[in-house]
Amino acid sequence: MFFDTWMGLVRVVVVGFLAYVALILLLRVSGKRTLSKMNAFDLVVTVALGSTLATILLSETVALAEGVMAFAVLIGLQFAITWLSVRWPWLSHLVKAEPTLLVYHGRFLPGALQQQRVTEAEVYTAIRAQGAASVAAVEAVVLETDGSFTVLERTSSAPTALAAVEIPEEHAS
Repeated sequence: MFFDTWMGLVRVVVVGFLAYVALILLLRVSGKRTLSKMNAFDLVVTVALGSTLATILLSETVALAEGVMAFAVLIGLQFAITWLSVRWPWLSHLVKAEPTLLVYHGRFLPGALQQQRVTEAEVYTAIRAQGAASVAAVEAVVLETDGSFTVLERTSSAPTALAAVEIPEEHAS
């Protein structure tokens, strides 16, 4: 079906505009953290907001007020969980993954690679993207909580950026 009625198109434009404005306002009120890409929980909220917007736009059975309420519930829950996880570390550990060390002192950590389901080829890609010439030139590669890689090149000073990353005992020095 290519076309039903003009009213259907008008509804999409009017409701789409209003839903979009409501979503932007709610996101501005809730702060920058709402659409961050810090972990899987944040990704779920972002995808759910997009899905909700699509439903409001395309489903005539969902009223604009119901859609805006759905936005408010999702953003409110995300705000509450992040607010509580800052105050209660056990909740933070429940909702967020920890960064994982994959390379340390120029050597791959096979157990960590296997546990995180990351191949050496993927780590080499991250190392090349950073501009490092070899694994030996790398102090550490960390798989961050958002799934990205951080590559720290070797320097003369101790890598303080690894403060929040667990270093396996057999590699600690």
